[in-house]
Amino acid sequence: VRTPGGRLTYQHVKKRAKAPHCAQCKRVLPGIKPARPCELHRMSKRLKTVNRAYGGQYCHACVKDRILRAFLIE
Repeated sequence: VRTPGGRLTYQHVKKRAKAPHCAQCKRVLPGIKPARPCELHRMSKRLKTVNRAYGGQYCHACVKDRILRAFLIE
């Protein structure tokens, strides 16, 4: 990369972040920002979860499935 001073320097390219996946069906979780583990602890909570039971762990379909299964067992 050429600097404003006209000098050529190296540019450090970070590793690509992968989006979090559902723990059950492995679907990509929408609404959660992809980030490397070192960046995750600096991010606010609203960027790492969704406002739902198991938000950030399971997708909406798997949560719905778990709730239905729980009521059917009772």
